[in-house]
Amino acid sequence: MLRIHMSGVDLSKVRMATRPDALWETALSFHRLRDRRGSAVFGKWRTETRRRLNGEARLLSAVIPPRGYFPDFLTPSQGNGEPYGIDAGMEALRGTPPARVMAELALLGAGHRDAGRFPDARAEPLGRLVGALRSYHRAAIEPYWPHIRASVEADRAVRGRALLDGGADELLASLPPMIRWRAPVLEADYPVDREVHLDGRGLLLQPSFFCRVTPVVYRDPRLPPVLVYPVTHSCAPVFAEPGPWLGRLLGTTRSTVLSAIGNGCTTSELALRAGVSLASASQHACVLREAGLIHTLRHGGSVLHTLTPLGGSLLRGGAPLALS
Repeated sequence: MLRIHMSGVDLSKVRMATRPDALWETALSFHRLRDRRGSAVFGKWRTETRRRLNGEARLLSAVIPPRGYFPDFLTPSQGNGEPYGIDAGMEALRGTPPARVMAELALLGAGHRDAGRFPDARAEPLGRLVGALRSYHRAAIEPYWPHIRASVEADRAVRGRALLDGGADELLASLPPMIRWRAPVLEADYPVDREVHLDGRGLLLQPSFFCRVTPVVYRDPRLPPVLVYPVTHSCAPVFAEPGPWLGRLLGTTRSTVLSAIGNGCTTSELALRAGVSLASASQHACVLREAGLIHTLRHGGSVLHTLTPLGGSLLRGGAPLALS
């Protein structure tokens, strides 16, 4: 069990990350690559990623075990709490003090019987590890970044609704079921018992596409408090290519419905915005979801629709998607 103890000051400093964190997604995806579970979401991604790898997995396996602790320095945090992009993140990782690298690798080895297989910072230059991570990111993350970003943005839309409805308390209560807000403590399923005291520093909530089952926090309590938690994956195949449903999208009404979704709305709001019946809005949303143009996630007793990168691109007339 993980318990995060929060004061009133901490509660006022709870904030949402503005986008996916490239290094958290990279490290956590390496767990998913070796995990056979979740094939509906990750199966196609695993198959395609494995074809692109060129030896990076051997070195990464030494610092990211299949489960449990991996070094905090692999996922550096900015002082302002903003998620790192891949280039800035790699530079921050490259600048990790050698003493910290050695200390965290020692912790990694101490937790495993086969500690001798873990690298020594003196023998494994950090630059080599950074190169392997960067190469792995190109194979496993970059081709799918628009989908990863869309899933995180859909989660942010749900959390934003909760924050507007009831403040930070409602935001924390809206987090996935493995996380429970029992004021003044945020509890979560966790592989070991951990007590985290924020001491007025607040908490950054970082939704993650590749996080699964339980959230993740830094082991070192001196680092900025971050709670990385799994997004809720929609029922539609996230990495699927546009299918034959696109031919059904032609027509003024459905284009109006797609435009009406904007930054996110419920089915009732969609019906009002588009000027259609509730049943018609639900039917149009179903077709748009099957076509990969929107995400649909449950929020309390209703559902929330948000645009995917493909849906946004279609509305912009096919403008290219930024991978930032």
